[in-house]
Amino acid sequence: MLGLSFAINSGAPTGASDAQLLEFAQHNYARVLWGAWLQAVGPACIVLFAFSLVHMAGAQHRLAGWMTLFGAASLMTVSLLEVTFYISALHQQPPAMGAMSLGVISAVQHLYFVIAAPAVFLPLGIILRGSDVLPRLFGHLAIGLAILFFAFGGIYMLTLTLPDPVTALGAVQALWWLAAAAALILRRNRYSKQTSDLT
Repeated sequence: MLGLSFAINSGAPTGASDAQLLEFAQHNYARVLWGAWLQAVGPACIVLFAFSLVHMAGAQHRLAGWMTLFGAASLMTVSLLEVTFYISALHQQPPAMGAMSLGVISAVQHLYFVIAAPAVFLPLGIILRGSDVLPRLFGHLAIGLAILFFAFGGIYMLTLTLPDPVTALGAVQALWWLAAAAALILRRNRYSKQTSDLT
């Protein structure tokens, strides 16, 4: 859902005038709204999946489990803020609403790299490294993603609008979640088959 949201809502042209932003909003109204819907619901599914991984690892009462909860709350907050301003950018009045909303979106995108993504991936990676819920590689990759996102957040902290290649990097996390879900399904199916063979 998250990957599809990025494909549907590619965003307004950078440096566009108020008139160009109004025209973009009129021509892309439905795409922006559907993309916003997917970007709100997708992270909610990711958060539920993260909670499931924490629960299956038996880490819900450990510090890393609580930190994953904090990270998930941060991720949802950042995502919902960004979605809110995608929708507000569609308003026709005042004429500068689009530019103001895009400015807030750029600011919120910094938060994804500085806190939201690292705060989910770091504690979850620590949990997965010490459990057999998923192959340990996923724990190492999660920690690596946390470090990568945090590093890019620091490197571009003085840049008001993140470069497109940096924001595109945010889509990498969607691949991690997809691969983790596939690995969990395969592992559970294999476990179920082994159990049924024994009985």
